Amino acid sequence: MTTGSWLVLVDLQRIFGEPQSAWFTPGFARAEAGAVRLRQLFPGRTALTRFVAPEQPDGAWVPYYRQWPFALDPANADLYDLVPAVPAGDAVLISRPTFGKWDADTRAALGDTRDIVLAGVSTDCCVLSTALAAADDGVRVRVVADACAGLSDTDHQRALDTMALYAPLIEIVTIEDILAERGLAR
Repeated sequence: MTTGSWLVLVDLQRIFGEPQSAWFTPGFARAEAGAVRLRQLFPGRTALTRFVAPEQPDGAWVPYYRQWPFALDPANADLYDLVPAVPAGDAVLISRPTFGKWDADTRAALGDTRDIVLAGVSTDCCVLSTALAAADDGVRVRVVADACAGLSDTDHQRALDTMALYAPLIEIVTIEDILAERGLAR
Protein backbone atom coordinates (compact mmCIF):
# COMPACT_ATOMS: atom_id res chain seq x y z
CA MET A 1 0.00 0.00 0.00
CA THR A 2 1.32 3.44 -0.91
CA THR A 3 1.03 6.36 1.43
CA GLY A 4 0.52 10.06 0.86
CA SER A 5 -1.70 12.09 -1.41
CA TRP A 6 -2.27 11.43 -5.08
CA LEU A 7 -3.15 14.16 -7.55
CA VAL A 8 -6.07 13.14 -9.75
CA LEU A 9 -6.52 15.40 -12.79
CA VAL A 10 -9.94 14.83 -14.31
CA ASP A 11 -10.54 14.86 -18.06
CA LEU A 12 -8.07 17.47 -19.29
CA GLN A 13 -8.86 16.49 -22.84
CA ARG A 14 -9.16 18.25 -26.18
CA ILE A 15 -12.90 17.52 -26.28
CA PHE A 16 -13.40 19.83 -23.30
CA GLY A 17 -10.64 22.32 -24.08
CA GLU A 18 -11.17 23.21 -27.73
CA PRO A 19 -13.73 25.98 -28.37
CA GLN A 20 -15.07 24.28 -31.51
CA SER A 21 -16.02 21.15 -29.54
CA ALA A 22 -19.69 20.73 -28.57
CA TRP A 23 -18.43 19.84 -25.08
CA PHE A 24 -16.14 22.86 -24.68
CA THR A 25 -15.80 23.94 -21.06
CA PRO A 26 -15.40 27.70 -20.63
CA GLY A 27 -12.66 28.29 -18.11
CA PHE A 28 -10.78 25.21 -19.32
CA ALA A 29 -7.59 27.27 -19.71
CA ARG A 30 -7.74 28.23 -16.01
CA ALA A 31 -8.17 24.61 -14.95
CA GLU A 32 -5.38 23.54 -17.30
CA ALA A 33 -2.99 26.19 -15.92
CA GLY A 34 -3.79 25.11 -12.36
CA ALA A 35 -3.25 21.47 -13.29
CA VAL A 36 0.18 22.29 -14.74
CA ARG A 37 1.18 23.93 -11.44
CA LEU A 38 -0.14 21.04 -9.37
CA ARG A 39 1.35 18.34 -11.62
CA GLN A 40 4.86 19.47 -10.67
CA LEU A 41 4.10 18.87 -6.98
CA PHE A 42 3.17 15.19 -7.35
CA PRO A 43 5.93 13.42 -9.30
CA GLY A 44 5.15 9.72 -9.48
CA ARG A 45 1.81 10.30 -7.71
CA THR A 46 -0.43 11.71 -10.43
CA ALA A 47 -3.37 10.10 -12.19
CA LEU A 48 -4.78 11.53 -15.40
CA THR A 49 -8.33 10.53 -16.22
CA ARG A 50 -10.01 10.43 -19.59
CA PHE A 51 -13.68 10.30 -20.43
CA VAL A 52 -14.12 7.94 -23.39
CA ALA A 53 -17.24 7.02 -25.30
CA PRO A 54 -18.30 3.39 -25.13
CA GLU A 55 -18.28 1.29 -28.28
CA GLN A 56 -21.96 0.58 -27.74
CA PRO A 57 -23.92 2.77 -25.30
CA ASP A 58 -26.18 0.93 -22.89
CA GLY A 59 -29.05 1.89 -20.62
CA ALA A 60 -29.45 5.61 -19.94
CA TRP A 61 -26.36 6.27 -22.06
CA VAL A 62 -28.35 5.44 -25.22
CA PRO A 63 -30.46 8.64 -25.15
CA TYR A 64 -27.43 10.59 -23.91
CA TYR A 65 -25.47 9.72 -27.03
CA ARG A 66 -28.52 10.36 -29.22
CA GLN A 67 -28.20 13.92 -27.95
CA TRP A 68 -24.41 13.95 -28.58
CA PRO A 69 -23.84 11.74 -31.67
CA PHE A 70 -20.56 13.48 -32.54
CA ALA A 71 -19.04 11.83 -29.47
CA LEU A 72 -19.47 8.36 -30.98
CA ASP A 73 -18.13 9.29 -34.43
CA PRO A 74 -14.75 7.54 -34.96
CA ALA A 75 -13.65 10.60 -36.97
CA ASN A 76 -13.66 12.54 -33.70
CA ALA A 77 -11.65 9.98 -31.69
CA ASP A 78 -8.64 12.29 -31.37
CA LEU A 79 -10.78 14.76 -29.40
CA TYR A 80 -10.48 12.34 -26.48
CA ASP A 81 -6.70 12.88 -26.35
CA LEU A 82 -5.26 14.55 -23.26
CA VAL A 83 -4.06 18.12 -23.77
CA PRO A 84 -0.28 18.41 -24.28
CA ALA A 85 0.17 20.94 -21.45
CA VAL A 86 -0.27 18.14 -18.92
CA PRO A 87 1.93 15.33 -20.26
CA ALA A 88 1.33 11.77 -19.13
CA GLY A 89 4.97 11.09 -18.26
CA ASP A 90 4.97 8.99 -15.09
CA ALA A 91 1.22 9.40 -14.49
CA VAL A 92 -1.27 6.59 -14.07
CA LEU A 93 -3.78 6.80 -16.93
CA ILE A 94 -7.42 6.06 -16.17
CA SER A 95 -9.99 5.88 -18.97
CA ARG A 96 -13.66 5.38 -18.19
CA PRO A 97 -16.92 5.72 -20.17
CA THR A 98 -18.52 7.25 -17.08
CA PHE A 99 -18.59 10.72 -15.54
CA GLY A 100 -17.15 9.51 -12.25
CA LYS A 101 -13.63 8.14 -12.45
CA TRP A 102 -13.41 6.68 -8.93
CA ASP A 103 -14.02 2.95 -8.64
CA ALA A 104 -12.27 -0.14 -7.27
CA ASP A 105 -9.93 -0.24 -10.28
CA THR A 106 -8.92 3.39 -9.77
CA ARG A 107 -8.30 2.78 -6.10
CA ALA A 108 -6.15 -0.27 -6.90
CA ALA A 109 -4.21 1.67 -9.56
CA LEU A 110 -3.34 4.31 -6.94
CA GLY A 111 -2.15 1.77 -4.39
CA ASP A 112 -5.26 1.81 -2.23
CA THR A 113 -4.71 5.48 -1.35
CA ARG A 114 -6.96 7.21 1.15
CA ASP A 115 -6.11 10.81 0.17
CA ILE A 116 -6.52 12.55 -3.18
CA VAL A 117 -6.17 16.09 -4.46
CA LEU A 118 -8.69 16.54 -7.26
CA ALA A 119 -8.78 19.05 -10.12
CA GLY A 120 -9.97 19.27 -13.72
CA VAL A 121 -13.20 19.56 -15.68
CA SER A 122 -15.96 19.90 -15.41
CA THR A 123 -16.55 20.80 -11.81
CA ASP A 124 -20.29 20.25 -12.20
CA CYS A 125 -20.03 16.84 -13.83
CA CYS A 126 -16.96 14.59 -13.81
CA VAL A 127 -15.15 16.28 -10.89
CA LEU A 128 -18.31 16.19 -8.77
CA SER A 129 -19.06 12.56 -9.68
CA THR A 130 -15.49 11.50 -8.94
CA ALA A 131 -15.33 13.38 -5.63
CA LEU A 132 -18.58 11.89 -4.32
CA ALA A 133 -17.64 8.33 -5.25
CA ALA A 134 -14.18 8.66 -3.67
CA ALA A 135 -15.63 10.17 -0.49
CA ASP A 136 -18.17 7.35 -0.27
CA ASP A 137 -15.22 4.96 -0.55
CA GLY A 138 -13.59 6.52 2.51
CA VAL A 139 -11.04 8.64 0.66
CA ARG A 140 -10.14 12.13 1.87
CA VAL A 141 -10.85 14.40 -1.13
CA ARG A 142 -9.49 17.91 -1.57
CA VAL A 143 -10.99 19.67 -4.58
CA VAL A 144 -8.74 22.47 -5.85
CA ALA A 145 -11.32 25.13 -6.78
CA ASP A 146 -8.99 27.31 -8.84
CA ALA A 147 -7.77 24.31 -10.86
CA CYS A 148 -11.29 23.30 -11.91
CA ALA A 149 -13.79 24.73 -14.37
CA GLY A 150 -17.49 24.20 -14.91
CA LEU A 151 -19.86 24.81 -17.78
CA SER A 152 -20.31 28.30 -16.35
CA ASP A 153 -18.92 30.16 -13.36
CA THR A 154 -22.30 29.73 -11.67
CA ASP A 155 -22.35 25.97 -12.28
CA HIS A 156 -18.72 25.72 -11.08
CA GLN A 157 -19.62 27.48 -7.83
CA ARG A 158 -22.79 25.43 -7.33
CA ALA A 159 -20.78 22.22 -7.66
CA LEU A 160 -18.16 23.48 -5.21
CA ASP A 161 -20.91 24.47 -2.77
CA THR A 162 -22.51 21.04 -3.11
CA MET A 163 -19.21 19.24 -2.49
CA ALA A 164 -18.52 21.50 0.52
CA LEU A 165 -21.67 20.03 2.13
CA TYR A 166 -19.75 16.74 2.40
CA ALA A 167 -17.11 18.16 4.75
CA PRO A 168 -14.98 16.83 6.27
CA LEU A 169 -14.93 14.04 3.65
CA ILE A 170 -14.53 16.61 0.87
CA GLU A 171 -12.65 19.88 1.36
CA ILE A 172 -12.56 22.77 -1.07
CA VAL A 173 -9.04 24.20 -1.29
CA THR A 174 -6.90 26.40 -3.55
CA ILE A 175 -3.60 25.90 -5.31
CA GLU A 176 -2.02 28.14 -2.67
CA ASP A 177 -3.34 25.82 0.08
CA ILE A 178 -1.62 22.86 -1.57
CA LEU A 179 1.59 24.85 -2.05
CA ALA A 180 1.52 25.89 1.63
CA GLU A 181 0.99 22.28 2.71
CA ARG A 182 4.16 21.40 0.82
CA GLY A 183 6.10 24.34 2.25
CA LEU A 184 6.06 26.21 -1.06
CA ALA A 185 3.66 29.06 -0.31
CA ARG A 186 4.52 32.45 -1.70
